[in-house]
Parts: sequence; C-alpha cells; structure tokens
Amino acid sequence: MKLESPMESSAAAEELMEMETKPLLTKVLSYPPAAAASTSQRRRAKSSPRPSRQNSFSRDIGHAAKETYLVTSLSFTLLQYLGVGYRWITRLLALYCYAMLLMPGFLQVAYVYYFSSQVQRSIVYGDQPRNRLDLYLPKNTDGKKPVVVFVTGGAWIIGYKAWGSLLGLQLAERNIIVACVDYRNFPQGTISDMVEDASRGISYICNNIADYGGDPDRIYLMGQSAGAHISSCALLEQAIKESKKEEISWSVSQIKAYFGLSGGYNLFNLVDHFDSRGLYRSIFLSIMEGEESFHRFSPEVRVQDPANKDAVSILPPITLFHGTADYSIPSDASKIFVDVLQRVGAQADLVLYDGKTHTDLFLQDPLRGGKDDLFDQLVAVIHANDKEALEQDAVAPPRRRLVPEILLKLAGNISPF
Repeated sequence: MKLESPMESSAAAEELMEMETKPLLTKVLSYPPAAAASTSQRRRAKSSPRPSRQNSFSRDIGHAAKETYLVTSLSFTLLQYLGVGYRWITRLLALYCYAMLLMPGFLQVAYVYYFSSQVQRSIVYGDQPRNRLDLYLPKNTDGKKPVVVFVTGGAWIIGYKAWGSLLGLQLAERNIIVACVDYRNFPQGTISDMVEDASRGISYICNNIADYGGDPDRIYLMGQSAGAHISSCALLEQAIKESKKEEISWSVSQIKAYFGLSGGYNLFNLVDHFDSRGLYRSIFLSIMEGEESFHRFSPEVRVQDPANKDAVSILPPITLFHGTADYSIPSDASKIFVDVLQRVGAQADLVLYDGKTHTDLFLQDPLRGGKDDLFDQLVAVIHANDKEALEQDAVAPPRRRLVPEILLKLAGNISPF
C-alpha cells in the first residue's frame, strides 16, 4: 500500500512539502548512498542551501499551518494501520490531557518561538521534505559561540523541530547556539531517511554555522528519545565512512561531544518492549525497514563489530543521560550501551537521575524553572574550557517557572509516556 501527497519542497517556497510515494507496511527501503567531501579536508557542500529566513509573520503562519496539516495527515494515516482500539484511545486521551495541563508553559514558549528575533525558523538544509532546522541565537553577539545540534524525539512518528524550542531558548540564554533539526517521520520516511536527514542537518551546521556567529570547532551533538537513536546512528555511520576514507561532507572531529538523553541504542532489545507499550511490532519493523536492518541501526551492536574498530577510536566523548523511572525506554538501554562503549575503548559516561521519567528531564523539569541538574551539567561540559563563560554561569539568574507545580504533578501522573 502506498501513501502519496502532491506537495513539493523548494528553496523559493520553503513552506510547500513534498510527500514521497513510499511502501509502508509491506516493504522496506534501502539506505541511499551518501554524498560528500574528503576526509582530509572539510569543505562546504556545493549544494548546501544558503541561510534562509522567513520575512513576514503571515508567511510564518502559512508555514506553520502547512506543517501542521502535514503532521496531522501523517498521524491519521498511521492510525489507519494502528486501529482505534481501547489502548490507543486511552493513550490519545492521556496525551491530550497531558498537553492541556502543560499548556501555560507551551504558550509562553510558542510566543517567543514565533515573535523573537533570536529564533530563525525553517532554515533549509537539504532538498528532501522537512529538511529544515531552527536556530536559537544568544542576544550577545560578541565572539564565536559554542553550538548544540539537537535532534528531537517523537517515537520516529511525531518528531518535530519545534519540540526542542524550550531547550533551545534556555541554552541561548547561556550564550550557546542551538540548532534543532527536523527530519522525515514515519510513514513519510523510514529509519534510513531519518538518519540521512539528521546527517545532512549536521553537515549544514558544520559548514555554515560560522555565518550565524557559531564556532565550527565547538559543535556538540545531542538527541532525545528517538532522536538520540537517530543521531547516534548518524554519528557512528559518519565515523565508519571516515575510517574507511570515504568522501564525507562533515567530520566526526568537528563534534566535541555527544549527549544522548533517554535514548535506545539496540533495536533487538527494544522491539518487544515497544510492542508491549503500544508501538506494535509490525509498525516498528516497518519504521526500521525490517528485522534484517536491526544490526545496521543498532549502535550498541555495531560498535562491537571488529570491522568498525577504527571508527570507534575516532568517536567523540559520549555522555548518556537517563531517568531511572523511565518506562518508555528503560534506563538499562543507556547503561548497557555505556558498558559496551567502554569495553570497546570509547570514552563514555552515564548519568542517571533517580526517579525521573521519560518526560521529566526534557519537559517537566525545564518548565519548573529554578535549578535543573541536567541543564547545569550540559552547560558545564560545553563551557568547560571557557573561564569567562563559567564565571557568567555562576552568577546567572535562576530560570523562570513556566507552569505551576500542581499542574506539573498532575501532568506527570497522567503522562502516557
């Protein structure tokens, strides 16, 4: 069965979306060949789009409306395959209530997202549907800033660049540029498309971030949930290409560190777990292009392959963060991956947060304001060799509360994640 849409993407009218005709549940896709530049020299990709900024609020609204239509249409298409059973009805109702409880914070973030001149939305980084990213820029424009490339989560189905707006705005307050990369979701794309998109987004930042005041030698890669899986796949794939002297458009050496938040890194261990939580095995296999692709898209498995020893040796320092009360992706996923990385000689650390759920670290805690251990640890690593930045961090005002505590607790209790 195939899904088609008439919308096409173009640099001149970046609001229009192209929906590729793709097999959904009965066929898998092959991983497309990558294009790039040499390993010995980083160079700007010839086809990289120039920096692009929407110039009017009406155009912003039109773009948001069309992307909302895209996400909605994909969601309804997916529901045709999931079926409308009791489990999904209850989860959708829980998700709706969860979002309503946190709406006071979401509305404040959305206002800044659409009206702040520090947010540059929907910069085109490639020629595929949803090849766009948002940039969150600090007010202080003096000197080159460190950069975080962030790949959002969303169960490989509802990921969207705006999900990273809270993190982007808060890190920008500490003079850190954040690039939130959008990518094709299922059923518009499958895992190879997602990894390819993430890699293209990283490439754009590596080759163009200097134009926005960023330091191309201080780039950090981060992913959350499904985004942690996708970004780790992209990083390892790039390291393998680089170790084999293949042509590339960005270098692993440009990534100072990798941060994985609440991610899963071994598909063999996750397929049955997700099936029990409602992401049914048939859907998961379609997203991941069949069980025969599990090895390729399981970084935990792939780093243990002796053929990838040289690739492992050039990986940047890796830190994985996970809550011990995470039932969407158990914290063992990060524990085991760190153990494997350390065993094969990579530099890897694990930070566990006792009693934290899948959404606590990424949503409830940041919306709560005040002190946030995860945020402070990220900033400390990024500013580790910048004495002036560390001094400014020490006197930075506490982050503002965006949602009353009672609503946060209720949202935590009703969260479907």
